[in-house]
Amino acid sequence: MLVLRGYSRLIGIFLLTLSAFIIVAPFLWVALQSFKYEIQILQGTWFTEPTLHNYVDVLWSQRSDFLKNVLNSMIVAGVSTICVLVVGTLAAYSLARLRWKRWIAAGFLAWTLVFNMIPPLTLVGPWFLIFREIGLLQSLFALVLTHITLNLPMTVWMMMAYFNELPRDIEEAAMVDGCRRIDAFWRVSLPLVAPGLIAAGVLAFVFSWNEFAVALNLTSRATATVPVAIAQFSQQYEVQNGQMAAASVLSTIPALLLMFFGQKFIIQGLTMGAVK
Repeated sequence: MLVLRGYSRLIGIFLLTLSAFIIVAPFLWVALQSFKYEIQILQGTWFTEPTLHNYVDVLWSQRSDFLKNVLNSMIVAGVSTICVLVVGTLAAYSLARLRWKRWIAAGFLAWTLVFNMIPPLTLVGPWFLIFREIGLLQSLFALVLTHITLNLPMTVWMMMAYFNELPRDIEEAAMVDGCRRIDAFWRVSLPLVAPGLIAAGVLAFVFSWNEFAVALNLTSRATATVPVAIAQFSQQYEVQNGQMAAASVLSTIPALLLMFFGQKFIIQGLTMGAVK
């Protein structure tokens, strides 16, 4: 029996190591290409003296707008995340605490789930026509609105899990002591679900930062985000592999930092309510 357990442990370690390698290997390969000249990449050279030429070209070349693209992504991801957290938290609290009819709450949650299953690319056409008619096409504001729409269902579901795990007695005790419901929400409930806010905020920011299909169709060169900027290194007659690799590595830094600091809350938020 002990031998079987030992083999099971070894198999588990092997599978985890293999999974980690499959996930990390493509990123390491891209990072390796970012330190090579274009001719070395095309020749398939493995070991060369590393160079920062691609990073310098991406960040400070006159033909590159990457820093502006980073600023665009920061604005879109930051504003959309704040809006998603405000609206999603209030909606989740309302569904979890207020006396809605059961079919209304169930219908709303079902609709958010169904909407989240719709591929974003199918919505690009209608959004393109709407924003063109109202004069918002190729603007950051239009992209913020679409990212709020895409990330709101996930936030509502995550925050509902946190509010449902929070005992009602805590709020009722605060209201017995003289707090209004809004005060009980602001001073009692909201601080207790702060881990959920962090988890939902990190995920919403990362999803917005990495979103490509909608941004590609609704932005121009002046308002392009980082994923669109990376794709622009591949043209019809030229593919700048080194610059594309360098831009890809740089684009992962904000998301990796957020995931590093918020991974505990993300895991807790995704598994909330799974075990009683």
